[in-house]
Amino acid sequence: ITMSIANTTTFMPSLLTFIGIPGLETIQCWIGIPFCAMYIIALVGNSLLLIIIKSEPSLHEPMYIFLAMLGATDIALSTSIVPKMLGIFWFHLPEIYFDACLFQMWLIHTFQGIESGVLLAMALDRYVAICHPLRHAVIFTRQLVMHIGIGVTLRPAILVIPCLLLIKCRLKLYRTKLISHTYCEHMALVKLATEDVYINKFYGLLGAFIVGGLDFILITLSYVQIFITVFHLSQKEARLKAFNTCIPHICVFFQFYLLAFFSFFTHRSGTSIPPYVHITLSNLYLLVPPFLNPFVYGVKIKHIRDKVVKMFHSKEEA
Repeated sequence: ITMSIANTTTFMPSLLTFIGIPGLETIQCWIGIPFCAMYIIALVGNSLLLIIIKSEPSLHEPMYIFLAMLGATDIALSTSIVPKMLGIFWFHLPEIYFDACLFQMWLIHTFQGIESGVLLAMALDRYVAICHPLRHAVIFTRQLVMHIGIGVTLRPAILVIPCLLLIKCRLKLYRTKLISHTYCEHMALVKLATEDVYINKFYGLLGAFIVGGLDFILITLSYVQIFITVFHLSQKEARLKAFNTCIPHICVFFQFYLLAFFSFFTHRSGTSIPPYVHITLSNLYLLVPPFLNPFVYGVKIKHIRDKVVKMFHSKEEA
C-alpha cells in the first residue's frame, strides 16, 4: 500500500499544469475569443473611467474616487487571470511554476477582496449621502477616503497570505500535477493534496467570511436603510433622484456577489454540477464585473455619461 501511494503521489511539484475547462478542451480556442473580447473592453472601459475621473476636478468626490478604485481593481483582477488563460487556450502553454501559481492565487483573491471592500465603501458613502446628507462632507473627508482605500487593500492582502503559507508549509504530497481550472484558485489547488486539508478549508472559509461575508451583510443593511429613508421622503422627485444614485451600485453589487457565492459554494459542495459549468462560471465571475461595470456606471451616472459624450464630441469636431 505504501509503495502504491508513493508511486501515485508527487512531493512538492515544481511545475503544475492547467487542464483548462474540463470536457471542453477541444473548443477552448473558440471559448477564448469572447473572453479576450471581454478583457479588451474591460481594459478600455475602465481606463476611460479612470481618465475621466482624474481629468475632471468636479469628479474628485468620494463616490467617484471609490469608482476609480473599483476601475483600477477591475483592470488588475482581469489582467491577473486572462493572459495566462489565453496562453492555455491559444498557445498551448498550460504549465506554471508552483510558486508562480501561489502568487497568482494571492493576486486574484486579494483583488477580489479589494473589490468587495470598495463596494462596501460605496454603499456606506451612499448611506451617509442619503440618510445623513448634512453630515456627508464632514464624515467623508479626503483623509477618511484615503484611510478606507488603504484599509480595503491591506485587509485581503494580509488575510490571503496564511492561505499560501498553509499550502506551502503543510501540504507536501500531491496526487497529481493537473489543475482542473484555468487559474490558481485556492480550493482547486488544495484538492490536489493527499494529506489532511481540514485546516486549509477552515481558514479559506474564515477568510471568505471576514471579507466577502461581512461585506455582503453590511452592504445589504446599508441599502435596506437607504430604501427605508427614501420611501419616507415626501417629494417624488427626491425619491427618484435617490433611487437613481443607488441603482448602478446595486446592479454591480448583485452581479459581483451572486457569481461569487455560486463559485465559492460549488467548489466546496457542488459535486452534482458538471466541472465545465463550474469552471466557465468561475471565469465569468472574474470577468463579467470588470466588463460590465464601465457600462453600468457610464450609462446610469449622469456626470460620467456627459463627460464621455463631451470627450467623443470634441474629438469629432477636431
